[in-house]
This record gives sequence, structure tokens and C-alpha cells, in this order.
Amino acid sequence: MTEPADGRTGVGRAPVVARSLRGYRRSWLGTDVLAAVTLLAIAVPEQLATSRLAGMPPVTGFYAFVAGTVLFALLGSNPRMSVGADSTIAPLFAVGVAGLAASGTPHYQNLVGILAVMVGALVALVWLARLGWISELLSAPIITGFLGGIAVIIIVHQLPDLLGLHAAGGSTLHRLGSVIAHIGQLSVPTLVIGLGVFAAVVGSDRVDARLPGALAGLVVATVVVAVGHLDRHGVAVLGPFAHGAPRLGLRDVSWTTIEKLAPLAGVVALVVVTQSAATTRAFAAEEPYATDVGRDFLGVGAGNVAAGLIGAFPVNASPARTAAVSAARGHTQLACLLAAGGMAAVVPAAGLLRDVPLAALAGVLLFVAIRIFHVRELIAIGRFDRFELALALITLLAVALIGVEQGIGVAVGLAILDRTRLTARPSLHVLGRIPGTTSWAPLTAPGNPAEVPGVLVVLFAAPLWYANATHFRAALDHARRQSTQSPRLVVLDALGMYDVDFTGSQAFAKALDELQRDGIGFAVARAGDHLRANLARSGLLQRIGSDRFYPSVDEAVRSTTVTSGRH
Repeated sequence: MTEPADGRTGVGRAPVVARSLRGYRRSWLGTDVLAAVTLLAIAVPEQLATSRLAGMPPVTGFYAFVAGTVLFALLGSNPRMSVGADSTIAPLFAVGVAGLAASGTPHYQNLVGILAVMVGALVALVWLARLGWISELLSAPIITGFLGGIAVIIIVHQLPDLLGLHAAGGSTLHRLGSVIAHIGQLSVPTLVIGLGVFAAVVGSDRVDARLPGALAGLVVATVVVAVGHLDRHGVAVLGPFAHGAPRLGLRDVSWTTIEKLAPLAGVVALVVVTQSAATTRAFAAEEPYATDVGRDFLGVGAGNVAAGLIGAFPVNASPARTAAVSAARGHTQLACLLAAGGMAAVVPAAGLLRDVPLAALAGVLLFVAIRIFHVRELIAIGRFDRFELALALITLLAVALIGVEQGIGVAVGLAILDRTRLTARPSLHVLGRIPGTTSWAPLTAPGNPAEVPGVLVVLFAAPLWYANATHFRAALDHARRQSTQSPRLVVLDALGMYDVDFTGSQAFAKALDELQRDGIGFAVARAGDHLRANLARSGLLQRIGSDRFYPSVDEAVRSTTVTSGRH
């Protein structure tokens, strides 16, 4: 059972801490431990690869996983959700922050930490202010296009490591151009290692998603490089890096910095909210259990704040890792907490990862990119509606070639314009009575609905507002002219017309003027209270007459005496 996305159940009282651990049963321990081992085997290479994608020190990926996991386990509701470094948002904020500071520099790392805290505050605010509906602003085509664009960014960013080439900065096109220009310098051993790890991940995933293909590939590749001293033959490796205790607190904080990071924080937070809500709903639907999407926002938001305060980067709910926990039959957040404990234990020994080849991490990320590039979804969208396919492709190209923030902005803008276009031209349906019943339906519906002589019944299933007011009048006039008999009565089925604005009320009044001029009566069926209130404020309720409002279409047709001049 999934509770409302606005988080109503969590606002107004203190959150229940470690909710999924309440009523824990000893019989669950074995499967939770197995799920923890599975999650850890998947998370170690993934967090390592994602930290590189984020332009952050390798060990910060481990910090991010621990912080995100522990805080979500304490404050979230989903018993299986895994929170940590995520390849969806890593390139998003990496590209944005790189415009303010050089990637890999201390200032860059400081800005990323500040960004994580800002993202966490915004995501938690969604829970507090009951703004979960924000996650629904991105339609399925936009999300598909966004993920496709992120996939392109990941692939292009990893090509130099996969091919053993020098990495260029700049836009996606500039990076791709640099790879093409230097393709003759590729390192064959590097490419073999990267493709080998990629093949290991793909193969294990097809056999069983719980198999640690990424970890196995990473270990084998590291051993091969270390034993063969391939780093001396052009195979780039992680090299030595700091792996002690995380530093605490924020640095370089200023109002100017916050102002510069605010737009990026908003975009990252929107993606985090959307992905977190989708993950909760997807796995709650697979195997029903009580969840609170709003509380999950609080848990993920707190995880982001904690990650930023220990020098890591923004975290997100991971559908893939959550699926792994679910497949391993993990019962509660204890599985994730045990995995976080294992990750924390790995940190002191992280120095052993110095021989991990960058191509191996590129192979892992290449798999991630291909997994989030949903070709079948694009095909399905195209079969359903070409405009929505165009929307997805524009989003994909804008994210990949222009920028993530700009891409999402363009996509949302186009989606709003599309919705406006559709609501500005809604259909006006002519209804007929289904023989032998009191039901009315569009003339094209099953059951052979037929018009009643002298009566025109129309359904305008949309609010009447300035964008469709003129269209309403034109559609009503067209329906009158197309009627088989000159109607003496027009009945408006107002079930879908739940609102009328000032411009709409003016169009309504002009339509009444035309009906009165032609001696045609008018009645309204199934008008809601809000519509009645709007009509009363405009004076239309009094003009039509309160006795001309009926609870059903059939009663309106049967009860109305056709007269003229009553408007």
C-alpha cells in the first residue's frame, strides 16, 4: 500500500525512526544478510565508478553510500530502497559544478558538498510542504528522453578512459570530437580490459541480476594490471588516493555560492524526487507493503545533507540496487544497513584499489548507460504519439548537447505547451440516448445512442477558460448546424466543465445570447458546486435560472419545457 506523495501522513508529527525495523522477526535475519552481501557486491564497484563520474575522489562514493543508506534507514519508509551515489544525477551535477570550478580541485569538491546539502534541504522541503506532486511534472516521455541524454553524456565522458585517450573538457560534442581526432592513439590493452569488464557485467546481469559481475570483473582486471604491471604500458589506473576518515563540515560557503548553485540544486532535487517516488511506487506495486512516499523524500533528503556534511556528493534512490535487494528477498532496511557497515569497513582498505584500471570503471558505467537508455520505451512512445516521441528526442538531444538544466527546461516548457494546446481545443461531444435506457453517450459510442428530436445535448469535457472560450462558441455553433433537426433545446452536460474563468464566462454569455436570439431553450446537467459558484459570480446562474440545473442529462431532457426568451 502506497500512501500519498504529498507526505500528509508524515507532516504534523515526529517521524517514526527506523520504521521498517519495527516488529523485526528473527526468521528474516538470514535473507537480510544475504541481501546485504548481494547489495555490497553490487555497490562497491558502482559507487567507485560513480564517484569518478561525479569528478570526486574515489572514496567519497563510499561515504555517499554510507550516509545515504543510514539516514534513509532511520527516516524513510521503504524497507528495501537503496540510497547512495547514483549515475543518473552524477553527470548532471558534475557538468553544472564544473562550470563554476575545475573538476577535481578542492574548490570543486567544496561546491559539490554545498550542493548536496542544498539538494537535501529541497527534497526534505518537498515532504514538509506536501509538494510531492512536483515529481509528476516530468512525463514518461520527458523522463525517457532525460535518461537517454544522461546515457549519452556518460558514454561520451567514459570513452577516453575506455580507449586509453587523454580526456578533453567542454561540451559533449567537443569531447566526442576530441575522441574521434585522437582515435589512432587508442590503447588496445585498455580497450580489452574495459570491454572485458563490460562483458562480465552484461553476462552476469542476463544470468541473474544478483550475481556480482561488476565486482568480479573489477577484481580480475585489477589483478591482471597489478601482476602484469600494465600501468607501465599505458593502462591508466586510479593510483593512490586519500582514504581516511571523512572531513566534516562545509567550506567556501557564501550567499554568492548558494545563489550560483541554486538553479542546479533545484534541477537535481527534482530528479531525485522523481526517481525516489518512482522507485517507491514500483517496488510497492511489485510486492505490496505500507510505504509513505513523502517520508521517503525526507529520508533521501536527510541522506543528501549528511553526504554533503562529510565531504561526499548528492545521493539518490537507486532502482537497480533496490531491485537487487528485492530479488534477494531482503525484508527490511537492516539489509541496507549491513551493506553500509560493510562499505564503511572497506574504506580503511581502499588503498588497495590503487591498481583498479580506469577502463574497468568505464566498462561498469558503459553498462549503466546502456541500461538507462530505453530504446524500447522510445519505440513504444513513437507508436503511441509522434509528438510525444519528438518531445522525448528533443529532451534527449537538449540534455546531451546543450545541458541538463536547459534540456529539462525545454522539455517541461514543450510539455506544458502541448497540454495547453490540447486543453485549448477540447472536443465538444454530441450525446444521444441509448435505446431502452436513461443513459446518454456520444453518438459514436457503442449501444447506438440516438438524438432526441428537437434536443441537442452536448458535452464539453474541459474547464472553460480564456484559451478555449472562442473554440467553445464555435464548436457549439457547429454542432447546432450539423444537427439533423433544428434544436429547440440545448442541454449542456457540464460534468467535465468544473471551472469557468472570466473570459470563459463572457463566451458563455455570448453563446446564451445566440440561443436566445434563435429562440432556443437552455438547460445544464451535472454541474458541480464549483462551477455553480463561478456561474453565480458572473451572473450566469441567475440568467439561466437555478431551476434549469438538473442532476442528470435524462432528467434535464425530460423535465425541461422548451420555451424561448427565458435567458
